[in-house]
Amino acid sequence: MSEKLHKILARSGYGSRREMEKWIEAGRLTINGRIAKTADRISDNEKVALDGNLIELNFDEQQHRILIYNKPEGVICTRDDPGGRPDVFKGLPKLQGSRWIIVGRLDLNTSGLLFFTTDGDLANALMHPSSEIEREYSVRVLGDVDGQVLQNLTKGVELEDGLAHFDSITDVGGSGANHWYSVILKEGRKREVRRLWESQGMKVSRLMRTRFGPIVLMRNLRKGAFRDLDPAEAAALYESVGMKNKITKREKTPHSEKKRTPRSNHQQQRRRRPGRK
Repeated sequence: MSEKLHKILARSGYGSRREMEKWIEAGRLTINGRIAKTADRISDNEKVALDGNLIELNFDEQQHRILIYNKPEGVICTRDDPGGRPDVFKGLPKLQGSRWIIVGRLDLNTSGLLFFTTDGDLANALMHPSSEIEREYSVRVLGDVDGQVLQNLTKGVELEDGLAHFDSITDVGGSGANHWYSVILKEGRKREVRRLWESQGMKVSRLMRTRFGPIVLMRNLRKGAFRDLDPAEAAALYESVGMKNKITKREKTPHSEKKRTPRSNHQQQRRRRPGRK
């Protein structure tokens, strides 16, 4: 029985289906020595190579993992950075035969909830616009927010990449020039929350994602730490995109895997005692 190449690659943990389609379009994959096409189907007796190197593929359903991670500000969501900045992948559990796929990237100055999973199908479903998964953020805004601004943001604002809006905005308090709001939207375009507020002349001074679909970021998960979702949480996440749950047991996250984010040079200098070099 054959299956689409990009689906098998995603199931094997190489990335989301969308990312795998881009790899195929870029000519990075071959099947039995010929350049693969996006419509290609493969079976388990064929040889697939990525950038000229044979790779192992998983044709069977497997036990997957999903991590929830509390991203700090100042940490990037890419594996390679020429500037050597700390990234969210450093310190994650080592895997055999698959790799971590990030779900719900956040920009450098945004903190909060991220997922990592070995299930490419789940990653694709969670990130696909058609799933309309709710994302909830706590945002601190600098500026005079009146009723007209809130109406504009919920009705819809034309951004450079199309119309965007918040599904809901809740005033959660604050004092002085800064005010906190809880906002919900059902898509994940780049810097969308910030760009919506900026379209109204407001400046976002703090931004944190607190919920993704049915999963809420709990206060006891400190910044830079992660844990495996338990079976009930995983089942709720799969159900939110209409998929069968693939997490049947809870993985124990060893203490050594409770990630601590590398500090910047400035942070390290501030923590040194007077007189120490």
